[in-house]
Amino acid sequence: MGKKILYTATVLSHICQFHLPYLQAFQERGDQVHVAARDNLGEKNGLELRYADRYVPIPFQRSPKDPQNLEAYRRLKALIEAEDYDLIVCNTPVGGILTRLAARGARRKGTRVVYIAHGFHFYRGAPRKNWLVFYPLERAFSRLTDLVVTIAEEDAALARARFHCPVGHIHGIGVSPGRYRPASPEERAAMRGAEGLGPEDFAVLCTGELNRNKDQAVLLRAAARVRGEIPGLRALLAGNGPLEGELKALCGELGLEDTVRFLGYRTDLEKVAPAVDLIVSCSHREGLGLNVIEGMLCGVPVVASENRGHRELVADGESGLLFPAGGVDALAGCLLRMSREADREAMGRAGLERAQAYTVPRVKEELMPLLLGGTADA
Repeated sequence: MGKKILYTATVLSHICQFHLPYLQAFQERGDQVHVAARDNLGEKNGLELRYADRYVPIPFQRSPKDPQNLEAYRRLKALIEAEDYDLIVCNTPVGGILTRLAARGARRKGTRVVYIAHGFHFYRGAPRKNWLVFYPLERAFSRLTDLVVTIAEEDAALARARFHCPVGHIHGIGVSPGRYRPASPEERAAMRGAEGLGPEDFAVLCTGELNRNKDQAVLLRAAARVRGEIPGLRALLAGNGPLEGELKALCGELGLEDTVRFLGYRTDLEKVAPAVDLIVSCSHREGLGLNVIEGMLCGVPVVASENRGHRELVADGESGLLFPAGGVDALAGCLLRMSREADREAMGRAGLERAQAYTVPRVKEELMPLLLGGTADA
């Protein structure tokens, strides 16, 4: 008889973006899969939940101080007590904390609780307040966890040294190598045409929620500094978020209306990433950026801000370039260099080879045994 499994996260889009291959793997084993999260799919332009036998709406809020999280805790605790799950896989900071609190009784009865950490808020170089607030919480809650799984090597080393439970490490959460792959010259030309890109344009793609951490403003300011030297520069911003209006206003201030396009939230970036000349990521904090891996699997070189996730993915000068987070001048220099880079194609090939470890088939081989009770790596 199959297992009964619950996946939780603060928002449903997290499950749909990152976990569907593993929900599918459980269903193919004959397991029953439930998902509990706040439904935010109306904001995500076609993203949908699949491979779940049951979805339970839970009003998680991203702010730990939001009073609705008390109701979320009560509903989740009642669900866990009623369903008698064999395995609970929790994700995201608030979803992970409330789930582990709600599962204390079930865990004493034998339910296995796994927390997948997609990037701790405390890390080398993080603000002191992050260490004062998030580190004590995660360390304390490791006592309520049977296994913590990290997607970044730096996080794994820290957790193994300081947490109170076993720690496993996987190479990201997995990107489909069938969906993200290099395009043929004919396919690439068609993709570029669909996005309004000419053959001489130097196209840059920056993907992610439009927020402070992703810091797309750095790319806009860097683009304004070099557009005179890169006449065909075209910057595509894929995503939506709270800073959309502010970023569009900044484009106006900088005179970038003809240089920057806001693509909105896209579920078909496999039709965009292979068509561009460069992937750019400006995040201050990143567990392991899927947008970077997606670009690498398409054979496109990457310019990324220096943080623990990007350092793990990008070999500086080999598969792309790293620049200091927030560094407008440094990013401008990287854009200039890559627009003229004779070895840009070689960097793309190096990134493609490096990205193979982060594909869904490889990650599935690492993750599924851990979730099903395997021993965490040492």
